[in-house]
Amino acid sequence: MRISSVRPLGSWLRRQRRDFQWMWGLRGRSSRVLWFQWRARRLAWRMRDLFSITSVTRPPDMCVLLDLAKRRSRIVELGTATAWTAITLALDDPERRVVTYDPIKRPEPEHYLSLVGRDVRDRIEMVAAPGSTGPEDREPVDLLYIDSSHEREQTIHEVRAWQPHLRAGALIIFDDYRHPDFPGIRQAIEELALDGEQRGTLFIHRHICEPSVQRTLAG
Repeated sequence: MRISSVRPLGSWLRRQRRDFQWMWGLRGRSSRVLWFQWRARRLAWRMRDLFSITSVTRPPDMCVLLDLAKRRSRIVELGTATAWTAITLALDDPERRVVTYDPIKRPEPEHYLSLVGRDVRDRIEMVAAPGSTGPEDREPVDLLYIDSSHEREQTIHEVRAWQPHLRAGALIIFDDYRHPDFPGIRQAIEELALDGEQRGTLFIHRHICEPSVQRTLAG
């Protein structure tokens, strides 16, 4: 066998191994989630979308996120990127609506949205704007997932923009907590004096809503 033919084979085998490791990390999730994640990875390789391959929510954190999202019907994500997380959250619960914000409108989300049915696409709203702009309606939010700029000031502005719209007991989840390249996340949490716990790379804060604010949301 020629060396030139061995190299592509070796590369293909390594890619297959990484894909199976990825899926193994998602074991126990719904068939809809697993099927989408598998197809999304295959499509990403075909499109040479290395941004998705290297930057989407990793299986351990995705499993934590899906567990925390159980029975939470309205989720807001700040930082759409290529929309894998938003799509996965929508797939995991047929009653869930996901609103996802990103100031950068990328072409990739449309490719991955084509992998799911209209019933899922109709429950995902994509907003081309910074998360700090806040909501476009008055619907209370059950979970706010922040995976955006990772900058201290921007993260603070995002939290403050959404806090008045969080339901009592809602969760704020920050990605890349304590990541050495993104100290702004930890700094923002400290400045906002948010308590909570770390699970994997995520920081989870449970929102306590003032009674007057809760009455406004309920109304």
